[in-house]
Amino acid sequence: MSKKKKSAPKIASRRGVESFDAAQLWLSERGIEDIECIVPDLAGVARGKMMPTEKFFSGPVMTMPASIFAQTISGDYPPDDERFQHNTTDGDLFFRADYSTLTAVPWESDPTAQLIHDAYTREGIPVETAPRNVLKRVLQLYEDEGWAPLVAPEMEFYLVRPNTDPDYPLEPPTGRSGRPEVGRQSYSISALNEFDDLIDDIYDLSEAQGLEIDTLIHEEGAAQMEINLRHGHPLELADQVFLFKRTIREAALRHDMYATFMAKPMSNQPGSSMHIHQSVMDADKGTNIFSRDDGEPTSEFLSFIAGHQAYLPAVTCILAPYVNSYRRFTRGTTAPVNVHWGYDNRTVGLRVPNSKPGARRLENRVPSSDANPYLAIAASLACGYLGIKQRLTPDEPRSGNFSEDMHALPRGLLEAVALFGECEELIDVFGEKFVATYRAIKQEEFETFMKVISPWEREYLLLNV
Repeated sequence: MSKKKKSAPKIASRRGVESFDAAQLWLSERGIEDIECIVPDLAGVARGKMMPTEKFFSGPVMTMPASIFAQTISGDYPPDDERFQHNTTDGDLFFRADYSTLTAVPWESDPTAQLIHDAYTREGIPVETAPRNVLKRVLQLYEDEGWAPLVAPEMEFYLVRPNTDPDYPLEPPTGRSGRPEVGRQSYSISALNEFDDLIDDIYDLSEAQGLEIDTLIHEEGAAQMEINLRHGHPLELADQVFLFKRTIREAALRHDMYATFMAKPMSNQPGSSMHIHQSVMDADKGTNIFSRDDGEPTSEFLSFIAGHQAYLPAVTCILAPYVNSYRRFTRGTTAPVNVHWGYDNRTVGLRVPNSKPGARRLENRVPSSDANPYLAIAASLACGYLGIKQRLTPDEPRSGNFSEDMHALPRGLLEAVALFGECEELIDVFGEKFVATYRAIKQEEFETFMKVISPWEREYLLLNV
């Protein structure tokens, strides 16, 4: 029940080179005139500079102000407090290209490339608050143990009619039949075919960038889609999610639609998630540490689950980063409302899919589609890592329907941020500077939200209180 095109070998060479010299050759062969030098910020927004190819290779290293990693989604900055302080001079950070991310920008009219950069201080120290560095920090913990995690994200998003007035609710777009969807069409091929031209553009733009789509399906909501990515190295998959979001938005604009990754864009429709499938390999043997030789689960697998149960509440502010994200956690839906676990059970937050022993994995169903992929993957892997290191034990797996059992997960952003900021184990993993900065940003975003009066307040309070 999925729409699937193109084969991976054809697109593998379209993305990434090994060195500065190889990048010069790659760009020259393709007649690339401009390069987008980009950096994902804490919200997952692409920041950076556009520069001519000649300047990129002849000029100094790219710099940007340190404040790009202290900015809220609305463009504001949190005030200083006892744990968070701005860079007093807002001095420059230095950015180095990761040439393995070099690829085309196929929606640009002129030949253009894009290249993801990493952030460093003047002294060459990785910036603690840069999302790619946060993920690398967690991956180093695994590497130190001789482990190599693998992940496979699943991204849900909605297609909606263009909406230029935020006071009006979003609506499904018109498909090729000339009619918008009104009901729910889970896994419907005909509903998917309503957007054939757009989907073809998504595949074509993805292929041009070397991005590998495993499957694309129609999800439960009206004009809600899901893209599944092939499993791989966590940093590479986070890069792909980051680039896919840009790609899908651009493809939708070509067809006079918006693509939105809001967690809950419409009140009468399901929310959108970013489920993360996770397994851990022995780096030397290449075997899954979650399975014993006889095929049964290992103690490490059970502790990995238990780590999620113990620490997911404290990282929920990363997995559900905005006020809107918590509207997705609704009883009686497929969105998780607890940290229970079970075998092939989609009514709990932690699902163990049916698989062969070599592919044994845990699906974290808590993250929403608005989460920064670098931070969400880092947070989820951090939970599992702590579980293994502390030899935690999970409770019993749940069978049956637990979609009504709200348990452990925080219900709002401020509660979630408080749990994160007070968890010593996570402060050790992520570093005090990142935790303090992230906490300050989220608190400031909440204050911005509180300045807006909602329709609910006008509906029920205007004449009744």
